Amino acid sequence: MKTIYDIQQLLKRFGTIIYIGDRVADLELMEEEVKQLFESQLIDAKEFEMAMLLLRREIMIEKDKRKRVKDDKYDR
Repeated sequence: MKTIYDIQQLLKRFGTIIYIGDRVADLELMEEEVKQLFESQLIDAKEFEMAMLLLRREIMIEKDKRKRVKDDKYDR
């Protein structure tokens, strides 16, 4: 598992498709779904860890983008 797309495909295997329209909200919901899959023992520890790392990194990147846009807006 190397990309968010891979995580989407993992979730899709279990009948879960997530699209809210807000990238951060989508990622956070994916994170919750992955946690539930792991707690239900439907995915192994390696898949869980990799998915969580990817999701948390992507959430940080998206939040940082939003912060920069907000900061740029106030700098004008």
